[in-house]
Amino acid sequence: MENSHSQIVSLIWNIADDVLRDVFLRGQYRDVILPMVVLRRLDALLEPTKESVEAEIKDNGGLEGLDEGILTDITGLTYFNSSKWTLNRLKSQATDSNDLLYNNFVEYLNGYSENVRDVLKNFEYYNKARKLADNDRLLSIIERITDPRINLTDKDATDPDGLILPALTNVGMGTVFEELLRKFNEENNEEAGEHFTPRDAISLLAHLIFEPVKDNLPKIITLYDPACGSGGMLTEGREYLLGIGVKSSAIQLSGTEINPETYAICKSDLIIKGVDPSGMHLGNTITDNAFACKSFGYMLTNPPYGKSWKTDKEKIYHDKALLDSRFELPLKNFAGEEEVLDSTPRTSDGQLLFILEEVDKMKPLEYQPQGSRVASIHNGSSLFTGDAGSGESNIRRYLVENDLVDAIIQLPNNIFYNTGISTYVWILTNKKAPKRKGKVQLIDASKAFEKLRKNQGSRNCTISDQYRDAILRVYMDFVEQEQDGLSSKIFDGDDFRYYNVTIERPLRLRSQFNALLIDEMLFDSSDLDMSRWLYQTYGSRVFSGLESEVPAIKEYLNENEIKMTDKKLTKLISPKAWDDRRTLQNAAKALMKAIGTEVFMDYNIFIEKVTATAKTLKLDVKGTALNAIARAMSVTDPEAAPVIKKEHKPSSKDIEALQSTYGIATEVLADYGYTKQGKTFVEYETDSDLRDSEKIPVKEDIYAYFQREVRPYVSDAWINLPPTKIGCEISFNKYFYKPVPLRTLEENEADIRALDEQSQGFIKSLFD
Repeated sequence: MENSHSQIVSLIWNIADDVLRDVFLRGQYRDVILPMVVLRRLDALLEPTKESVEAEIKDNGGLEGLDEGILTDITGLTYFNSSKWTLNRLKSQATDSNDLLYNNFVEYLNGYSENVRDVLKNFEYYNKARKLADNDRLLSIIERITDPRINLTDKDATDPDGLILPALTNVGMGTVFEELLRKFNEENNEEAGEHFTPRDAISLLAHLIFEPVKDNLPKIITLYDPACGSGGMLTEGREYLLGIGVKSSAIQLSGTEINPETYAICKSDLIIKGVDPSGMHLGNTITDNAFACKSFGYMLTNPPYGKSWKTDKEKIYHDKALLDSRFELPLKNFAGEEEVLDSTPRTSDGQLLFILEEVDKMKPLEYQPQGSRVASIHNGSSLFTGDAGSGESNIRRYLVENDLVDAIIQLPNNIFYNTGISTYVWILTNKKAPKRKGKVQLIDASKAFEKLRKNQGSRNCTISDQYRDAILRVYMDFVEQEQDGLSSKIFDGDDFRYYNVTIERPLRLRSQFNALLIDEMLFDSSDLDMSRWLYQTYGSRVFSGLESEVPAIKEYLNENEIKMTDKKLTKLISPKAWDDRRTLQNAAKALMKAIGTEVFMDYNIFIEKVTATAKTLKLDVKGTALNAIARAMSVTDPEAAPVIKKEHKPSSKDIEALQSTYGIATEVLADYGYTKQGKTFVEYETDSDLRDSEKIPVKEDIYAYFQREVRPYVSDAWINLPPTKIGCEISFNKYFYKPVPLRTLEENEADIRALDEQSQGFIKSLFD
């Protein structure tokens, strides 16, 4: 920043400490000072035409019926002030009355056009002005911001010492404003990346988006940021375009910001730079589809990550039905059938919803043949969080399968002011260059930085212009390479997709009637301890009902710090449930008396014996109850025979569906859960404790993988094909991590001895 800009920032920064101390909290200084800076800049630019505006209003007999366009034509700006006041007039005509000064100041504020008043409203500046006046500080801040040593005008000025103060261009004013914003954000310790992204990171994004297509830009360039914060992405993108010769009138900026003060900062920044702020929207991108009828050619954003959106989720769902089509994606399942899936991520982190917003707002090729381009910064969880079938995985799948991911670039750590986590730039486009079609480029630029001489919060490095250009060059070269601390690798989209295949093993049960297990059948298996306590405490009363004892039971729960819902407690004390379990227990006792305590290594024989015996004893017990008794008397045993679930004819619907949908040959059906025995196929029950899953790359044959990686180690396993899901994850560590060999003991000892020699030699005696 030029020396004159630094001097202005320093003088304005001092106003906060000198004027606001003991009136506002330190964290509130930003929202008092920045609006005054904006007002002074607007006020200074309006001063040359102030008399002309007043004359026009007088000739019209007042503001009523006066076309506001006439006033903006007079000012030559996107705003005006119709009041009789300027900041200098307020200062020169101030009296000892703070109330009068406040009223005049409010009249001055209300005289601005709607776009400026909207900024002041979201800064809540009327309330702040009242507080300044009540504490005898309003005149002080006006005097300080109009100090002749602070030249916020667009013309050269002279300070009280006769020194020339250079004019401040819109670009220079933007620089001053952004430096103040940076200092306030750093002072306030804002959350990671929120509101303000470092200019070096934004510059990189702007170059990545526009540089490859700068010779083929559309006549009207629409630039959008769905989480615009203080507007840095938009203004930096605009500055890049102006720098390559694009006319200001050909650039349209749009953005959404949820925080009123930050929205006001963003809009202020645009206004003081002479940019039309009408494209800025105050709202929540997740719940408010503000630009539903618009699309954009270019998008830059750094959305919030790691933030809960649980409250937002409640607003876009109705009875579990998703109401917003932006977050639904058409994807084919493993059987090849297209489904429209709810693809919202977990509520603890909504960053990928912004990618869906960006994809939804891409300008179709029929409207912009050059295609849309997106650069979006995210943390590492967006690359790999979520299993196959989850919202996060489905989002990645959709992007990869529709060939929207052009490149992903890992940025250096510690380039943001308040976080040192790894961050990544996603480059998306719906119009890839021919050589990039079907491909995804990963670039590790984590070492492409220069150290700062002084840390700025967590920020200790910067992406210099040299490194920015190096990253851009590697991206545009589109070849695998390693140079200047950068590494580039190119993959097919399918390299990131995988099948999540369920591997089953049969349930094997050893069965034997056991008196202790029969005793346990009286208690609720969902909470054995509490169920036992109820029986030990109230005895046979559990069969008639314990409603009158609920207060005492709850007192016991509280004393023992046991958390339990009323619904669960009602279930535990239900007399019918107790009676049903007692009936089952009595049946088990009768069966044990008849069958004895013989050990059965084949559950299939055991259940047949139990069923036949119950029939002989004429027990009034249904088949499901007999199964429950048999299971209660059984434990898993790897030496036992597998439990048969069902026998199928070769023409059964399940087998025919497996063969017709997935093309499974009859001779390998056993590897898919159907073992041929005589003329039928046996399906075994699965042991959920032994169930496993395998991530198999989509480029690999599932059966071949199973035969190579599973069958040699687990002979009774099979593939459960129908539940297979397709997942997608991108792991930079997998492709770029280079393990460093551990140091030898000799090397460690040598270093310890060397350090010891620099001290007292005590460690040497231990080694010797």
